[in-house]
Amino acid sequence: MIDNGHPRRYMIAAFEGWNDASQAATNVVRHLLDVYPSREIGHICCDDYYDFQVSRPMMCVVQGRKQIIWPETTLYELTLDDQPAQAISTRAPQKLYVAMGPEPNLHWSDFCQRMMHFADECDVTDVITLGSMYSDVPHTRALPVFMSDGDDDVAEEDTYTGPVGIPTVLNISAAEEGFESHSLWVAVPQYMGHDDCDAGTLRLLEEISALTEIDIDEAELASKAERWRRHGDMLMATNDQLQDYIHHIERNIDTQEAGSTPSLSAPHAKRLVEETEEFLRSFDNPAAL
Repeated sequence: MIDNGHPRRYMIAAFEGWNDASQAATNVVRHLLDVYPSREIGHICCDDYYDFQVSRPMMCVVQGRKQIIWPETTLYELTLDDQPAQAISTRAPQKLYVAMGPEPNLHWSDFCQRMMHFADECDVTDVITLGSMYSDVPHTRALPVFMSDGDDDVAEEDTYTGPVGIPTVLNISAAEEGFESHSLWVAVPQYMGHDDCDAGTLRLLEEISALTEIDIDEAELASKAERWRRHGDMLMATNDQLQDYIHHIERNIDTQEAGSTPSLSAPHAKRLVEETEEFLRSFDNPAAL
Protein backbone atom coordinates (compact mmCIF):
# COMPACT_ATOMS: atom_id res chain seq x y z
CA MET A 1 0.00 0.00 0.00
CA ILE A 2 0.97 3.64 -0.34
CA ASP A 3 3.45 4.85 2.28
CA ASN A 4 4.85 8.32 1.78
CA GLY A 5 7.75 7.53 4.10
CA HIS A 6 9.27 4.87 1.86
CA PRO A 7 10.47 4.66 -1.75
CA ARG A 8 7.82 3.76 -4.28
CA ARG A 9 7.72 0.20 -5.53
CA TYR A 10 6.11 -0.66 -8.84
CA MET A 11 4.40 -3.75 -10.17
CA ILE A 12 3.99 -3.91 -13.95
CA ALA A 13 1.49 -6.40 -15.40
CA ALA A 14 0.79 -7.41 -19.01
CA PHE A 15 -1.36 -10.22 -20.38
CA GLU A 16 -1.32 -12.13 -23.65
CA GLY A 17 -4.40 -12.19 -25.86
CA TRP A 18 -7.08 -9.60 -26.54
CA ASN A 19 -5.16 -6.83 -24.72
CA ASP A 20 -1.83 -7.43 -26.48
CA ALA A 21 -1.88 -6.35 -30.14
CA SER A 22 1.37 -7.40 -31.84
CA GLN A 23 2.73 -8.46 -28.44
CA ALA A 24 3.71 -4.85 -27.72
CA ALA A 25 2.59 -5.00 -24.07
CA THR A 26 3.91 -8.41 -22.99
CA ASN A 27 7.20 -7.73 -24.77
CA VAL A 28 7.80 -4.94 -22.27
CA VAL A 29 7.91 -7.54 -19.51
CA ARG A 30 10.06 -9.87 -21.63
CA HIS A 31 12.47 -7.02 -22.27
CA LEU A 32 12.77 -6.20 -18.57
CA LEU A 33 13.43 -9.86 -17.79
CA ASP A 34 16.14 -9.89 -20.45
CA VAL A 35 18.06 -6.83 -19.24
CA TYR A 36 17.78 -7.16 -15.44
CA PRO A 37 18.52 -10.01 -13.01
CA SER A 38 15.25 -11.58 -11.91
CA ARG A 39 13.78 -14.36 -9.84
CA GLU A 40 10.33 -15.91 -9.82
CA ILE A 41 8.41 -15.05 -6.68
CA GLY A 42 5.07 -16.68 -7.37
CA HIS A 43 2.53 -18.16 -9.74
CA ILE A 44 -1.22 -17.88 -10.10
CA CYS A 45 -1.91 -21.41 -11.22
CA CYS A 46 -4.09 -22.52 -14.04
CA ASP A 47 -6.97 -24.67 -12.82
CA ASP A 48 -9.15 -21.95 -11.31
CA TYR A 49 -8.63 -19.28 -13.96
CA TYR A 50 -8.15 -20.81 -17.42
CA ASP A 51 -10.40 -22.59 -19.87
CA PHE A 52 -8.04 -25.06 -21.50
CA GLN A 53 -10.08 -25.12 -24.71
CA VAL A 54 -9.30 -21.41 -25.07
CA SER A 55 -5.86 -21.16 -23.42
CA ARG A 56 -4.50 -24.57 -24.31
CA PRO A 57 -1.56 -26.22 -22.53
CA MET A 58 1.60 -26.51 -24.61
CA MET A 59 3.75 -29.58 -25.23
CA CYS A 60 7.51 -29.09 -25.08
CA VAL A 61 10.59 -31.29 -24.79
CA VAL A 62 12.97 -30.56 -21.89
CA GLN A 63 16.24 -32.51 -21.78
CA GLY A 64 14.77 -35.20 -23.99
CA ARG A 65 11.55 -35.61 -22.01
CA LYS A 66 8.06 -34.45 -22.93
CA GLN A 67 6.53 -31.90 -20.60
CA ILE A 68 3.18 -30.10 -20.47
CA ILE A 69 3.35 -26.34 -19.87
CA TRP A 70 0.10 -25.16 -18.31
CA PRO A 71 -1.15 -21.58 -18.71
CA GLU A 72 -0.46 -19.47 -15.63
CA THR A 73 0.53 -15.98 -14.56
CA THR A 74 4.09 -15.70 -13.26
CA LEU A 75 5.38 -12.92 -11.01
CA TYR A 76 9.03 -11.86 -10.90
CA GLU A 77 11.22 -9.62 -8.79
CA LEU A 78 13.80 -7.62 -10.78
CA THR A 79 16.94 -6.18 -9.22
CA LEU A 80 17.93 -2.77 -10.55
CA ASP A 81 21.13 -2.34 -8.49
CA ASP A 82 24.47 -2.21 -10.31
CA GLN A 83 22.75 -2.26 -13.72
CA PRO A 84 23.09 0.14 -16.67
CA ALA A 85 19.69 1.58 -15.77
CA GLN A 86 20.15 3.80 -12.74
CA ALA A 87 17.44 5.56 -10.76
CA ILE A 88 17.27 9.26 -11.57
CA SER A 89 15.32 10.06 -8.41
CA THR A 90 16.01 9.21 -4.79
CA ARG A 91 12.42 7.97 -4.67
CA ALA A 92 13.09 5.31 -7.30
CA PRO A 93 12.88 1.72 -6.04
CA GLN A 94 15.70 -0.77 -5.81
CA LYS A 95 13.32 -3.52 -6.92
CA LEU A 96 10.77 -3.77 -9.69
CA TYR A 97 8.03 -6.39 -9.86
CA VAL A 98 6.51 -7.69 -13.08
CA ALA A 99 3.72 -10.14 -13.89
CA MET A 100 2.90 -11.81 -17.19
CA GLY A 101 0.67 -14.60 -18.45
CA PRO A 102 -2.31 -15.35 -20.69
CA GLU A 103 -5.41 -13.32 -19.94
CA PRO A 104 -7.43 -15.48 -17.52
CA ASN A 105 -10.75 -16.85 -18.75
CA LEU A 106 -12.50 -17.33 -15.40
CA HIS A 107 -12.96 -15.81 -11.93
CA TRP A 108 -11.45 -12.42 -12.67
CA SER A 109 -12.38 -10.89 -9.30
CA ASP A 110 -10.61 -13.64 -7.42
CA PHE A 111 -7.65 -13.46 -9.82
CA CYS A 112 -7.25 -9.74 -9.14
CA GLN A 113 -7.40 -10.34 -5.39
CA ARG A 114 -4.57 -12.87 -5.76
CA MET A 115 -2.56 -10.29 -7.68
CA MET A 116 -3.18 -7.67 -5.01
CA HIS A 117 -2.08 -10.17 -2.33
CA PHE A 118 1.28 -10.52 -4.07
CA ALA A 119 1.56 -6.74 -4.45
CA ASP A 120 0.83 -6.22 -0.75
CA GLU A 121 3.40 -8.82 0.30
CA CYS A 122 6.05 -7.09 -1.84
CA ASP A 123 5.25 -3.64 -0.39
CA VAL A 124 4.21 -2.39 -3.83
CA THR A 125 2.87 1.15 -3.90
CA ASP A 126 1.95 1.48 -7.59
CA VAL A 127 0.38 -1.01 -10.01
CA ILE A 128 0.91 -0.35 -13.73
CA THR A 129 -1.08 -2.36 -16.27
CA LEU A 130 -0.10 -2.45 -19.94
CA GLY A 131 -2.07 -3.00 -23.11
CA SER A 132 -1.76 -2.54 -26.85
CA MET A 133 -4.51 -2.13 -29.44
CA TYR A 134 -4.78 -1.96 -33.21
CA SER A 135 -5.77 1.49 -34.34
CA ASP A 136 -5.74 3.99 -37.18
CA VAL A 137 -2.16 5.19 -36.61
CA PRO A 138 0.80 5.39 -39.03
CA HIS A 139 4.17 3.74 -38.50
CA THR A 140 5.78 6.99 -39.67
CA ARG A 141 4.91 8.87 -36.45
CA ALA A 142 5.58 8.18 -32.79
CA LEU A 143 2.93 5.68 -31.69
CA PRO A 144 0.51 7.27 -29.21
CA VAL A 145 0.32 6.01 -25.62
CA PHE A 146 -2.79 6.69 -23.56
CA MET A 147 -2.70 6.66 -19.77
CA SER A 148 -5.56 6.45 -17.30
CA ASP A 149 -5.80 5.91 -13.57
CA GLY A 150 -8.00 3.45 -11.74
CA ASP A 151 -9.84 6.01 -9.60
CA ASP A 152 -13.49 6.93 -9.86
CA ASP A 153 -12.92 10.26 -11.61
CA VAL A 154 -13.77 9.98 -15.30
CA ALA A 155 -12.25 12.34 -17.85
CA GLU A 156 -14.79 14.20 -19.97
CA GLU A 157 -13.69 12.45 -23.18
CA ASP A 158 -13.53 8.98 -21.58
CA THR A 159 -17.20 7.97 -21.51
CA TYR A 160 -16.82 4.41 -22.79
CA THR A 161 -19.17 1.74 -21.44
CA GLY A 162 -18.68 -1.77 -22.79
CA PRO A 163 -16.41 -4.82 -22.74
CA VAL A 164 -13.00 -4.52 -21.08
CA GLY A 165 -9.99 -6.77 -20.58
CA ILE A 166 -8.18 -7.94 -17.47
CA PRO A 167 -5.78 -4.92 -17.41
CA THR A 168 -8.74 -2.58 -16.87
CA VAL A 169 -10.28 -4.78 -14.19
CA LEU A 170 -6.94 -5.16 -12.41
CA ASN A 171 -6.29 -1.43 -12.66
CA ILE A 172 -9.59 -0.58 -10.97
CA SER A 173 -9.16 -3.36 -8.38
CA ALA A 174 -5.75 -1.97 -7.43
CA ALA A 175 -7.21 1.50 -6.90
CA GLU A 176 -10.01 0.07 -4.75
CA GLU A 177 -7.40 -1.72 -2.61
CA GLY A 178 -5.52 1.52 -1.98
CA PHE A 179 -2.70 1.24 -4.50
CA GLU A 180 -1.81 3.97 -6.94
CA SER A 181 -2.85 2.48 -10.28
CA HIS A 182 -2.01 3.45 -13.84
CA SER A 183 -3.03 1.94 -17.16
CA LEU A 184 -0.87 2.47 -20.26
CA TRP A 185 -2.10 1.51 -23.74
CA VAL A 186 -0.19 1.96 -26.97
CA ALA A 187 -1.91 2.15 -30.37
CA VAL A 188 -0.23 0.15 -33.16
CA PRO A 189 -1.03 0.05 -36.90
CA GLN A 190 -2.88 -3.08 -37.98
CA TYR A 191 -1.59 -2.88 -41.56
CA MET A 192 1.85 -3.89 -40.26
CA GLY A 193 0.50 -7.34 -39.45
CA HIS A 194 0.59 -9.33 -36.24
CA ASP A 195 4.37 -9.64 -35.88
CA ASP A 196 6.04 -8.04 -32.88
CA CYS A 197 5.68 -4.25 -32.82
CA ASP A 198 8.99 -3.19 -31.28
CA ALA A 199 8.14 0.49 -31.71
CA GLY A 200 5.03 -0.02 -29.55
CA THR A 201 7.06 -1.81 -26.90
CA LEU A 202 9.62 1.00 -26.91
CA ARG A 203 6.91 3.65 -26.51
CA LEU A 204 5.43 1.84 -23.50
CA LEU A 205 8.89 1.48 -21.99
CA GLU A 206 9.52 5.21 -22.44
CA GLU A 207 6.25 6.06 -20.69
CA ILE A 208 7.02 3.65 -17.85
CA SER A 209 10.41 5.29 -17.42
CA ALA A 210 8.81 8.73 -17.24
CA LEU A 211 6.12 7.56 -14.82
CA THR A 212 8.43 5.70 -12.45
CA GLU A 213 11.42 8.05 -12.80
CA ILE A 214 13.65 5.06 -13.58
CA ASP A 215 16.04 5.32 -16.51
CA ILE A 216 15.27 1.87 -17.91
CA ASP A 217 17.85 0.18 -20.11
CA GLU A 218 16.49 0.01 -23.67
CA ALA A 219 19.31 -2.31 -24.82
CA GLU A 220 18.65 -3.24 -28.50
CA LEU A 221 15.01 -2.15 -28.48
CA ALA A 222 15.60 1.17 -30.24
CA SER A 223 17.36 -0.51 -33.16
CA LYS A 224 14.61 -3.14 -33.36
CA ALA A 225 12.01 -0.36 -33.47
CA GLU A 226 13.90 1.30 -36.32
CA ARG A 227 13.92 -1.96 -38.30
CA TRP A 228 10.17 -2.20 -37.73
CA ARG A 229 9.73 1.31 -39.17
CA ARG A 230 11.90 0.51 -42.18
CA HIS A 231 9.71 -2.52 -42.83
CA GLY A 232 6.71 -0.18 -42.87
CA ASP A 233 8.51 2.10 -45.32
CA MET A 234 9.09 -0.89 -47.58
CA LEU A 235 5.40 -1.80 -47.48
CA MET A 236 4.50 1.79 -48.43
CA ALA A 237 6.97 1.84 -51.31
CA THR A 238 5.49 -1.29 -52.87
CA ASN A 239 1.78 -0.50 -52.41
CA ASP A 240 0.29 2.76 -53.68
CA GLN A 241 -3.06 2.12 -51.94
CA LEU A 242 -1.36 1.66 -48.60
CA GLN A 243 0.72 4.77 -49.18
CA ASP A 244 -2.43 6.83 -49.82
CA TYR A 245 -4.03 5.37 -46.70
CA ILE A 246 -1.03 6.26 -44.51
CA HIS A 247 -0.83 9.80 -45.93
CA HIS A 248 -4.54 10.18 -45.13
CA ILE A 249 -3.92 9.19 -41.50
CA GLU A 250 -0.97 11.60 -41.28
CA ARG A 251 -3.14 14.48 -42.53
CA ASN A 252 -5.77 13.67 -39.92
CA ILE A 253 -3.12 13.71 -37.19
CA ASP A 254 -1.77 17.06 -38.40
CA THR A 255 -5.29 18.49 -38.32
CA GLN A 256 -5.86 17.22 -34.77
CA GLU A 257 -2.54 18.60 -33.58
CA ALA A 258 -3.70 22.07 -34.58
CA GLY A 259 -5.88 21.86 -31.46
CA SER A 260 -5.66 19.72 -28.36
CA THR A 261 -4.87 16.06 -28.95
CA PRO A 262 -7.91 13.99 -27.98
CA SER A 263 -7.69 10.88 -25.90
CA LEU A 264 -8.50 7.70 -27.81
CA SER A 265 -11.54 6.36 -26.03
CA ALA A 266 -12.48 2.71 -26.40
CA PRO A 267 -15.46 3.25 -28.76
CA HIS A 268 -13.34 5.52 -30.94
CA ALA A 269 -10.61 2.89 -31.01
CA LYS A 270 -13.17 0.21 -31.93
CA ARG A 271 -14.47 2.30 -34.84
CA LEU A 272 -10.95 2.95 -36.10
CA VAL A 273 -10.09 -0.75 -35.94
CA GLU A 274 -13.22 -1.59 -37.95
CA GLU A 275 -12.25 1.00 -40.58
CA THR A 276 -8.74 -0.43 -40.77
CA GLU A 277 -10.04 -3.99 -41.14
CA GLU A 278 -12.32 -2.86 -43.97
CA PHE A 279 -9.37 -1.21 -45.71
CA LEU A 280 -7.21 -4.33 -45.34
CA ARG A 281 -9.99 -6.54 -46.73
CA SER A 282 -10.08 -4.33 -49.81
CA PHE A 283 -6.70 -5.73 -50.89
CA ASP A 284 -8.44 -9.07 -51.46
CA ASN A 285 -11.22 -7.41 -53.40
CA PRO A 286 -9.73 -4.85 -55.85
CA ALA A 287 -13.14 -4.18 -57.38
CA ALA A 288 -14.21 -2.60 -54.10
CA LEU A 289 -11.56 0.11 -54.38
